[in-house]
Amino acid sequence: MDMHTVVVGTSGTTAEDVVAVARHGARVELSAAAVDALAAARLIVDALAAKPEPVYGVSTGFGALASRHISHELRAQLQRNIVRSHAAGMGPRVEREVVRALMFLRLKTVASGHTGVRPEVAQTMADLLNAGITPVVHEYGSLGCSGDLAPLSHCALTLMGEGDAEGPDGTVRPAGELLAAHDIAPVELAEKEGLALLNGTDGMLGMLVMALADLKNLYTSADITAALSLEALLGTDKVLAPELHAIRPHPGQGVSADNMLRVLAGSGLTGRHADVTGDAPRVQDAYSVRCAPQVNGAGRDTLDYAAVVAGRELASSVDNPVVLPDGRVESNGNFHGAPVAYVLDFLAIVAADLGSICERRTDRLLDKNRSHGLPPFLADDAGVDSGLMIAQYTQAALVSEMKRLAVPASADSIPSSAMQEDHVSMGWSAARKLRTAVDNLARIVAVELYAATRAVELRAAEGLVPAPASQAAVAALRAAGAEGPGPDRFLAPDLAAADTFVREGRLVAAVEPVTGPLA
Repeated sequence: MDMHTVVVGTSGTTAEDVVAVARHGARVELSAAAVDALAAARLIVDALAAKPEPVYGVSTGFGALASRHISHELRAQLQRNIVRSHAAGMGPRVEREVVRALMFLRLKTVASGHTGVRPEVAQTMADLLNAGITPVVHEYGSLGCSGDLAPLSHCALTLMGEGDAEGPDGTVRPAGELLAAHDIAPVELAEKEGLALLNGTDGMLGMLVMALADLKNLYTSADITAALSLEALLGTDKVLAPELHAIRPHPGQGVSADNMLRVLAGSGLTGRHADVTGDAPRVQDAYSVRCAPQVNGAGRDTLDYAAVVAGRELASSVDNPVVLPDGRVESNGNFHGAPVAYVLDFLAIVAADLGSICERRTDRLLDKNRSHGLPPFLADDAGVDSGLMIAQYTQAALVSEMKRLAVPASADSIPSSAMQEDHVSMGWSAARKLRTAVDNLARIVAVELYAATRAVELRAAEGLVPAPASQAAVAALRAAGAEGPGPDRFLAPDLAAADTFVREGRLVAAVEPVTGPLA
C-alpha cells in the first residue's frame, strides 16, 4: 500500500488523491476542519429531528414514501432499513479500485459538513479504507440518479457490519468478521445518516477520474504509435509543422502534432517513399496517417473538458437534503448524474474513434499494396507464416466493440420509484461501458505498436535509419518480452506483452529520454 496520507477536508478533493486512494492504497485522514464541520452540521440535524414537523430524510420516508412521518422510536430502524433495502445490486463484482473510489468520494462529501453525518461515522469510513476492507459491490443497481444507490448501499452495509466484504488479503468474508478483526466497531446509524451514505454520484465520478488518468497515457501512447506508423510507411512529417497547426488552433491538435514531430526527429525514413520503393512521388499520405494530430488532438480536447467537469464534481457536496451554511436543511436535485454521464459518454465516443484510426494504420502496414515495400502482413516468410494477419483481426474485433460501446447511455432514461424519480441519468452505465472501452483501447494501441515496431525493424534491415525515439521504443518493447516474428522465433505475436507495455505507461517512459517530456 502507498504509505502517503490523503487528508480529507471540507472543500473537496483532487483527481490525484482519488487515484492514490483507489489504486495505490493511500491512507486517509480527516482534517480538524472537517471534524468541526461534521459536528456543527450534526447539531442542526439533531435540532430538526427533535421538532414535531416532518423534515425529508430526517423524520420521513424516502422517495415515493416521503409523505410518511416517522416517529422517534422508529428512526434508527428507518436508517438501517434504507441501507438494507437499497443494497439490492446484482451481477458480477465491481473492481476493487472502483469500490475504493466510491467509498473515498462519499467520504469526501460527508466531510464537507453539508450532510449532517456524525464525525464518528466519517471516521469509520476512513478506517475501512485504511484497513483495506472493500465491500462487495455488484455491477447492476444504479440508474445514476438519487445517487449510485445500490452500489453505495452495499458500502454502507459494510459500515453497519453486515453483508460481505473483501479483506486486505483478497478473501471475501462476512463484513462483521472483518470489522472485528481490525477492531472497527460497526456503525449504528442515526437520523439522516442512512440516506446521506447513499445519495451521491461517487461511483460514476470515481470511474471518470480513473478513466481520465488512463486515457491521458493512452493518448500520448497513440501519438507515439502514429509517429512510428508514419515513419514505417515512409510518410512525410511536413504535415506536423507547427505553422500548419497554428492556423487551426485547437489546443490538442497542436500538442499531438508536436509529440509526433519530436518522436520523428532525426528519422532517416520520413519522406523517402519514392527513393526506396521506386514508385511515383507521393503527394499526400492517407488520412489515417496525415490526420492523426487532428483526430488525436480532438480527443485530447475532449479529455480536457471532461477533466473540468470532474474537477467541479470533486469540489461538490452531493446529497439530498443538504445542510446549508445558514442552518437550513433543503431538498435539492444535485444528485442527478447528468453532468458526469454526458462526459462519460463523450469519452467513449472519442476512444472509439481513436481506436478506429489506429486500426486503419495497422491495416495499411500489413497490406503489401499500400505499405510501400513492406512484406505482406509483415511476415518473416509470407505464405509459410501469416505474420500479423490475425493480430489485425483481433484489433478489428476490438474496434467493432468500441463502436457499440460508444452508443450513449445518457440518452436513455427509465422511470423508477412510482414515477417520483421519473428521469434518470444512467451515468453508472455510461461509466461501466467506458471502463471496457478504455481497456479495449489499450489493446488496440498495443497492436498498432507491435505492427509499427516490426515495420520499423524491417526498414532498418533495408539500411534505413529510424528516428532515435523509434529505436528506443523498439528496444524497450523487445526487452519487455514482445519479440517480433523471425525464422528462429515462435511466430505467435506476443500482444499481451505489448498491451502491458502500453497500459503501464512504459512506451511513453521509453521514448521520453530521447524526446523530452511528452504531453
